[in-house]
Amino acid sequence: MNISIAIVGLPNAGKSTLFNALLRKQQALAANYPFATIEPNTGIVPVPDERLNVLAKIVHTEKIVPALVEFVDVAGLVKGAHSGEGLGNKFLSHIRETSAIVYVLRFFEDPDVIHVANKVDPAEDLATLNEELLLSDLQTLDNMKEPKQNASKEQKEAYELAQLLKKHLDTGIPAREFELDIEQKQLVKQFNLLTMKPAIYVANMSEEQLQNKDAVLAEWSRIAHPGSQIITLSAKLESELSEATDEERKELLSSVGITESALDQLARVGYETLNLISFLTAGEIEARAWTILKGAKAPQAAAVIHTDFEKKFIKADIVSYKDFVAENGWVGSRAKGLARSEGKEYVMQEGDIVEFKIGA
Repeated sequence: MNISIAIVGLPNAGKSTLFNALLRKQQALAANYPFATIEPNTGIVPVPDERLNVLAKIVHTEKIVPALVEFVDVAGLVKGAHSGEGLGNKFLSHIRETSAIVYVLRFFEDPDVIHVANKVDPAEDLATLNEELLLSDLQTLDNMKEPKQNASKEQKEAYELAQLLKKHLDTGIPAREFELDIEQKQLVKQFNLLTMKPAIYVANMSEEQLQNKDAVLAEWSRIAHPGSQIITLSAKLESELSEATDEERKELLSSVGITESALDQLARVGYETLNLISFLTAGEIEARAWTILKGAKAPQAAAVIHTDFEKKFIKADIVSYKDFVAENGWVGSRAKGLARSEGKEYVMQEGDIVEFKIGA
C-alpha cells in the first residue's frame, strides 16, 4: 500500500530538521529562513517492528523487510497560503496528494531562529495552519457546480453533502470532525479535502522543555481538538540521535528522561492513524511485514503480495505471532494444532503470521 504523510508547519518550525532525522541523513535543506524547502522532499521510513528480528532468527534468514511509511516534507505555510501567498497553492497541492498530515508546532525559543510572526505561540500557529487548509477546502467546495436536473442520484447527493460540509467549515471546524454516515464516507472521498485527512501533532521543544514537557503542554487542550494526539520531541535532539551510535543514542535519550526515540513513535502513530495493521510472513527468503487496512479479509491481504493472489486465493494458514515464537516456527505450531486454515471471509488480525495457498 502507498502510505504517504505530509509534514507541515510554519516556516522554521523544525519540519526539515525532523524530516532529516526521520531519514537518518540530510536530504532536506534545514536552513534558517522561510521557504528553505521549495519542492517537497520525500523519504521512505521503516515502521519499527522488533517482531521481525525475532522471526528472522527462527526461520534463519538475514533479510528483514519492515512496513514502510512515506513522509513528505512540505515547504512552510504562511497566512494567505490558500490564496497563493508564499507559493501556497503549490504547497497545498503537495499536501492534497498525501493520506494524513503531521502538524509540526514550534514550542522552542531561539533568538537565532526567526519566527514569521516574531513570537513563539503554538496555539496561534496551529490556528493559522488550520485556517489556511480550511479556506482551501472551502474553495474546493465552492467550485462544485450544482448538478443539472438529469444528474445521477450520486451526483445530487455529493452536491448536498458539499453544502453541508461548507456550513460545517464556516464554523472553523475541520472536516474530519464532521459526522458522516456510511454512504457519505464514500462520497466525500471525491472532494479530497485537506482538513478531512487524519491529523497528528508534533510539539517541537527545546531539550530543556522536553524535560518538563507535561508542564509545557498544560495548555494543549486549548490548542488542539478533542481526542487529538500529540508527540513531544526535540527535532534538534532527534537529528543528533540519528547520527549517533546505539550507545550514544541511549545516553542522549537518558539525559532528557526518554527511553525511546520519538521518531520511532511518529512512524508507528502515523501507521495507526491511517487505520493500518501488519500481517507477517516468515521464511528462508525473508521476514516481512505487509501493510493492510484494518478489517481487510484474507484474499485482500493476499493481493498485497501479488494482485493475482486475490482471485486465485484458496485458503490461508495462520498462526499468531505469540504461538509461532513459542513453538519455534511453522512445524512446531502445526504439531501443536496452533496453526489453522482460514477461508475467504477471515478478517485479518494485527500480527497474523500467514502462508497463503493460491490456485493456478
